[in-house]
Amino acid sequence: QVQLVESGGGLVQSGGSLRLSCVASGSIGSINHMGWYRQVLGKQRELVAGITRDGDTNYLDFVKGRFTISRDGAKNTVYLQMNSLKPEDTAVYYCNMRGITVWNHRFDYWGQGTQVTVSS
Repeated sequence: QVQLVESGGGLVQSGGSLRLSCVASGSIGSINHMGWYRQVLGKQRELVAGITRDGDTNYLDFVKGRFTISRDGAKNTVYLQMNSLKPEDTAVYYCNMRGITVWNHRFDYWGQGTQVTVSS
């Protein structure tokens, strides 16, 4: 079993910054991919940023140059630094991690979600 706990959401004015964190715990062997997704009510969940075990990253075009994803492998933690926030960034943000348990089983887990609200 693997658990993900997110933190760092909140209310911020347009142009402001927030930093999201997501910590994984449990029977983790290795984590191959960490990602941040977001979802607005009535719309599909979309990938905001992802990072592989090797540090390769990819971003949603709308957030390129404003958001930065990073990871601390030793702490099983992924971060999302969000700068120059816009009202359109308002959503529930979810972290996702995929990897292998200590028993060599694949896992794919989601965090509980954290609300990010950007006021204009």
